[in-house]
Amino acid sequence: MIANLPYIVSEFVQPFNLVMLLAGTVIGIIFGAIPGLSGTLAVMLFMPLTYSMNAGSAIIFLMSLWIGGCSGAFIGSVLLGIPGSASAVSTCWDGHPMAQAGKAGKALAIGMIASFIGTFFSGIIGALLSEQVADLAFALGPWEYFSLCFVAITMVLAISKGDMFKGLASASLGLILASVGFSPIDAEPRFVFDNMYLMSGLGMTVVLIGIFSVSHIIVEYGKGFQELPDVDKESISGLGISLKEIKEQLGNILRSFGIGLGIGFLPGMGSGLSNLVAYSSAKNASKKPETFGKGNPAGIWAPEVANNAAIGGAMIPMAALGIPGDSTTALLIGALTIHGLEMGPMVFKNSGHVVYLMFGTVIICALLVLVLQTMGMRLFPKILKVPHHYMYPALLIISLVSAYVDSGSLYKCGMMLLFAAVGIFMAYGGLPTAPLILAFILAPILENNMLKAFQYTGTAATFFTRPISGVLMVIGIGCIFSPLIRSAIEKKKTAK
Repeated sequence: MIANLPYIVSEFVQPFNLVMLLAGTVIGIIFGAIPGLSGTLAVMLFMPLTYSMNAGSAIIFLMSLWIGGCSGAFIGSVLLGIPGSASAVSTCWDGHPMAQAGKAGKALAIGMIASFIGTFFSGIIGALLSEQVADLAFALGPWEYFSLCFVAITMVLAISKGDMFKGLASASLGLILASVGFSPIDAEPRFVFDNMYLMSGLGMTVVLIGIFSVSHIIVEYGKGFQELPDVDKESISGLGISLKEIKEQLGNILRSFGIGLGIGFLPGMGSGLSNLVAYSSAKNASKKPETFGKGNPAGIWAPEVANNAAIGGAMIPMAALGIPGDSTTALLIGALTIHGLEMGPMVFKNSGHVVYLMFGTVIICALLVLVLQTMGMRLFPKILKVPHHYMYPALLIISLVSAYVDSGSLYKCGMMLLFAAVGIFMAYGGLPTAPLILAFILAPILENNMLKAFQYTGTAATFFTRPISGVLMVIGIGCIFSPLIRSAIEKKKTAK
């Protein structure tokens, strides 16, 4: 890692990269703070604009969008009681009551410092552990890689909101869309219907921006916009937090950090789950659990440390194995592929300096976010009052421009609108988008390793007879049936 410091410094002293770092962080904070938007949406919208950049500039910009979005999500939770994204759902349970009690400045300060701790130290741990995990990955064969991808998808299915079968339908749709084009081994055309535009497959930008971004914008706009509650600006003054208070929360911080890092490392999980688990753990460990939900500072520390610690955790499997820890890292893997960087064990041999630039950006961006949020605390209410009737049409135009930049074809822009219609039907049908994103990104890895495994042995039994692959396959199958098992257990308890 130390050997790559000169390269990292050389990238950050370039004026263009500094502008990208600042712009990405500010845009990310805004997207994270405004309910209905998120850092993931920011990464997806602006990703095609990085294709003309060099790899270093693209990484700095995309990572800063992600870090800014994760760190800014607590702002809406504290000031409005409306989470900026799924990663800050539990923050609003104590953050907003504290703000209503006239302690908005203190609640924001806790959120800022907790986000910094989670991001900064998880970035350092990720940089230290990734290469060691990659070295272990060299012992893995196509059976283990197939099983890893299988587990990543099934874990998302297991925690799909509502019906697990809807998650399965979403993942299946992602696998089908990824199959369009020529097959990897025998180059047979699949689902192309003699259309020249489909021969090269469906572009990641066209599918994901259409289904995730454009459909999200249209659905949110169609719901209409209620007037957001006013924020007491007088209560946003000073940090209102002492070093003694931070020391009192040290046990809570360490526990939440471990939860966030661990859940982030698991394929397909991420900050959306870690903040809920950390909040529950903090409440269970508290001597006064009845104070949670009424403005307890521990209820802000726990989710904000955990959801930001999940960043470093998710980056470890992303860099070392090429397996995304969450939907955002899945997008980053696709974006880096465009720049000729294939994540996985070999990336440290071929482009290790680029991987450490990613972790370096996380660490530097954590510091920048803390500074910007501390200086701009009084601007938060104005960010939340951005007129939606101006913002959403602008985002729609950015989506269309991104699709055109990616393909240079108006036909692909039309396809993106078609996929936006698919995304709208998914939203109203209750189909989650996370399984589709992961399945679409992982499908090529899944298929290639499955075909290689069959070429080597010619039988599916090897997936279960090899120790690591067998354990992973059992875990994946267990994830699929876990909702049914939980339901059966709950019925037995109810009967008793």
